[in-house]
Amino acid sequence: MVLIALILSMALAAIEGTVVATAMPSIAASLGGFSLFGWVFSAYLLTQAVVTPIFGKLADLYGRKPMITVGIVLFLLGSVLCGFATSMPMLVVFRLIQGIGAGGVLPIAVTLAGDLYTIQERGKIQGYVASVWGISSIVGPLLGGLIVDTVGWRWIFWMNVPLGLIAALLIRRFLHEEVAHRQRSIDFGGAVLLLAGLSSCMLALTQASVWSPFPVAGLLLAGIAILFAFAWYERRPADPILHLELFKIPILRTGNLTILAAGLVMIGLISFLPTYVQAVHGRSPLIAGFTLSGMSLGWPIASVAAGRLLPRLGVRVLARAGALFALAGATMIALVASFGPLAAGCGAFVAGLGFGFLNTTFLVAIQSSVPWTQRGVATAGNMLMRSIGNALGAAVLGGVLNFTLTDYLGRRQLANEVSLDTVRDLISGHSALSDEVLSQLQVGLSGSIHLVFWIIVGFALLTLLLAWNAAEIASSPAAADNESAA
Repeated sequence: MVLIALILSMALAAIEGTVVATAMPSIAASLGGFSLFGWVFSAYLLTQAVVTPIFGKLADLYGRKPMITVGIVLFLLGSVLCGFATSMPMLVVFRLIQGIGAGGVLPIAVTLAGDLYTIQERGKIQGYVASVWGISSIVGPLLGGLIVDTVGWRWIFWMNVPLGLIAALLIRRFLHEEVAHRQRSIDFGGAVLLLAGLSSCMLALTQASVWSPFPVAGLLLAGIAILFAFAWYERRPADPILHLELFKIPILRTGNLTILAAGLVMIGLISFLPTYVQAVHGRSPLIAGFTLSGMSLGWPIASVAAGRLLPRLGVRVLARAGALFALAGATMIALVASFGPLAAGCGAFVAGLGFGFLNTTFLVAIQSSVPWTQRGVATAGNMLMRSIGNALGAAVLGGVLNFTLTDYLGRRQLANEVSLDTVRDLISGHSALSDEVLSQLQVGLSGSIHLVFWIIVGFALLTLLLAWNAAEIASSPAAADNESAA
């Protein structure tokens, strides 16, 4: 019953990142404020990433049960408020609240899955839990479109309430835990520095293609400086918000770096493959969604397989296999995406296998290398690295696409007729521009996205190198001793 509650609560938080995508045109038409379109997504992901390690630490201090309950309540509060929003700025603020709740639900749910099962069972259970992400990425856009077409966009938020209440009631009724009584203190100084540093960096990354270089660079440098101050400050409290000494454990350090690099690859394919299918191949959003669903199909298959195979094959084999699959899938997309959606979808499926193997394998390895009292913060740190990888990848790859396409338009002397925003006309098929200009824009966009695909291949190669090293460390005798102690 607890596992059902965990999967249900994780599904709500995971699906909310995708279900809004289908509904956003209707939301913008209803509320106005199209300039804030992107912030509806960014606000949710930003706060979720920032509070994840904080909730992980609080779960280690006060127990998993009260903290995941707080996360569910905040998520449902944000959902209800989002449904009542009457303007786009109001919706963005309410999405911040919803993201805070999601940042509490996701890491603690994954941590509880590690607490409740033995090392022999843990891989299989984490595979089930991790598959929620893949399934949500399929169901989310389709469910969003269905709800908007029937009962209206506000219900994409309100539908969370009954399911969230069921999850909270199951956890309250069936989850029993004993938390060691000890003096507890919250590292408020560290929490503020962590929030400020990560917020500044991620804000700079998400706005890099909108703002001029000087404020972006200033904000990014300020964020990095604050994070250095955070690392210095965290040596002082007796009970810090984030135990930096955990990163002295080799498998945590190398495993988290691998997941960060994999996050770059993942967000790149998710962001740009549908755009390529719609704008270059001229296919419908539904076809583009089915192309990307190849990744969503491969991910849960590999997650469940990794859980079952991990006790027999070990971290070394599965981590390296996952990185090889991710590299093979990204390379396939770069080579054959021009042949059509089916070929691109096959590459996405192979990449999805890689992400499923990588995330499940390293999550179990990291959880098994630390004791119970540190498992929450270790799990949260792993999820934070994936979120940072997503944000960094979206900003860097989006900047490459914008720069390359702008340069192409300038060289073709088209800058006075079209702009980056004209790509929307190309995707929708409604434009007053001539067929010749649209054809040239299509060629430029195709070349720009292909460059992005090859940069993604480079990130996938980096993921392989990091995973190869991490897998070697995880298989060392010292790592085995740490696992036995944990």
